[in-house]
Amino acid sequence: MTRLTEALGLAGALALTAALMGPADAADLPRRAAPPPAFTPVPVFTWTGFYAGVNAGAGFGGGGGTFTDATYGTVTEGSRDAAFVGGGQIGYNYQFTPGSGFVIGAEADIQGTTFGRSRSGLVGTTTFTDVGPSLDWFGTVRGRLGYAFDRFLVYGTGGFAYGGGSTASNTSYYTGTLPGTFRTGWTAGGGVEYAITERLSARIEALYVSLDRDGGSGGLVYDAATNAYYGLGKPKADFGVVRAGLNYRFSTD
Repeated sequence: MTRLTEALGLAGALALTAALMGPADAADLPRRAAPPPAFTPVPVFTWTGFYAGVNAGAGFGGGGGTFTDATYGTVTEGSRDAAFVGGGQIGYNYQFTPGSGFVIGAEADIQGTTFGRSRSGLVGTTTFTDVGPSLDWFGTVRGRLGYAFDRFLVYGTGGFAYGGGSTASNTSYYTGTLPGTFRTGWTAGGGVEYAITERLSARIEALYVSLDRDGGSGGLVYDAATNAYYGLGKPKADFGVVRAGLNYRFSTD
């Protein structure tokens, strides 16, 4: 009887031990749940990099003005018509903080124009013709400063401008000194640009350009055969440009 009691006690102790150890052993078994997905950060857009592109738009000359000739009096110049402007640009941007932040850069462009001949006008009721060179092309070298809202960039720009053209066909009527065909000056403006992809962006830009005439002197000359005055108009070519463009970014560093 004693042995039976001992055996029953031992069996009970073993059963209790097994019951207590069961949950612990189950907890030690390897889990079969799927591991959490790996974290992949979303790329942050930056405007940093070299780029090149093309543009096209319109140029608008300033309104007509007046100047005084020592011999013939007041000369009223006509307005320059609107013209097509198109060309290409190349530049570099650097963004301080990717995503949103300040962007600095530099850009150079070259443009062809259809401004054609210089302005004509009137001396009283008689025709006046400006025999100064035409403006057939111009270019700029500018700095840029802007702020990026991710893929949207707002910027201001300004710097050096230059341009040139050809000599008028009616210069034989003029006895004074003709100016050179090359001009220099300044430009300023601004624009907005949107990155369509990581590489391609589109923009709209407006510039004001002021070019000084290179030399030239002499008053008006009246030609009786053509019943017209010939001379040099304003010493500056001032005009505005509104253009749209596409840029391709070659690098992002």
